[in-house]
Amino acid sequence: MKKKLLAIFVLLVFIITNATVMADPVLQGGVEKNDQIRKDIESELFTGKIENLERSDIIHMTVSQVLDTNINIEGDEFFAEVVNDVKGDTGVIIPKGSYAHGKIAQTTEAKRLGRPATISLDFDYIITPDGREIPIEGKMSTKLHPVASAAKIAAQDVGYTVAGGAVGGLMALNWLGIEAAIASHGYTLAGGAAIGGALGLGTALIRKGNDVLIAPGDEIKVKINTKVALPVYKESALLQHEMLYPGLDIKITNVKHQEDPFGEANTITLTVMISNMSDKTISGLDSALVNDYNAIFRPSIFGDTKLMFKQIAPGEKYIGDISYSVDNMGRKFWLTFYDRRSKKAITKISVDNAYKKISDKTKKRNDRIRTKNTAFKKERSLFEEFN
Repeated sequence: MKKKLLAIFVLLVFIITNATVMADPVLQGGVEKNDQIRKDIESELFTGKIENLERSDIIHMTVSQVLDTNINIEGDEFFAEVVNDVKGDTGVIIPKGSYAHGKIAQTTEAKRLGRPATISLDFDYIITPDGREIPIEGKMSTKLHPVASAAKIAAQDVGYTVAGGAVGGLMALNWLGIEAAIASHGYTLAGGAAIGGALGLGTALIRKGNDVLIAPGDEIKVKINTKVALPVYKESALLQHEMLYPGLDIKITNVKHQEDPFGEANTITLTVMISNMSDKTISGLDSALVNDYNAIFRPSIFGDTKLMFKQIAPGEKYIGDISYSVDNMGRKFWLTFYDRRSKKAITKISVDNAYKKISDKTKKRNDRIRTKNTAFKKERSLFEEFN
């Protein structure tokens, strides 16, 4: 019985050993094939050059969820999307659309004397669209330098006190009259101003600072604290897919980010050149901006409307501007025209592809518009202001 068991055991060892030996060439071939596939992909994506993501480099991002000092706590995780290509001397090393993993490092509550809440964020890695994970050490904080913070609070409190003094003086003038002010050589006004100033100072003392709210679409600037060597992307690897219609040639020659009449930075104005040699008549009313989440934004009546009501028949050409109000100017967009009858898209032109070719001056101006509101303040009701 023991011999039979031993024979079975030896047979099993032999079968397993031979199976392993036979599998080795197949496994080896698979590894070689995978290595070749990886090399082919890298040759399609990268130029072969290496650039450094340097210490003190700044990466513009927008968070993927709301960060609120009233809700979030230290250690909460989140993701943020890179909204601008990060470039070295010879090309892009981190493309727009990459995602960074972050954690809330510290939060402080809003306090009296107008001291605002603060939030500090840490970032530890970035995932690129081609699936690479890049370790980084990045930081962002809404906390001001102590000297700047104190000066800002002092300026605000002086403002409250001066305003209170002015109101107090006007109250004395209204209650006691100009005659009393003259008869008392101005002491009634001075007394009223003193009372008003005291009220203003009291308001400043009990006034509570703002809470911090960072929402998707708000841009944050993340400072990099490590040096990382990265491959440079080929320009062709970063181009977005487009859908063309025979005979309809549409080129975007300029992209401007603008504020609407209410001061919100939410308007994208495109300068387009259209040569219509197709079988369809188009107009701006047939168009929309479609983002990478497939959200559709129609032309805005608050921007340039020339193209909106222009009919471009077969055989005609046109150059003009058209504006769209969007919810987040940092997303990827396609200028899309639709067939009037079927309502189906017939052409999609990438705004991001066109953006790569516009002037650096325009890009800097657009960055200033998008990042104009960096206070990240959470609006308070009048009741909450002094609670």
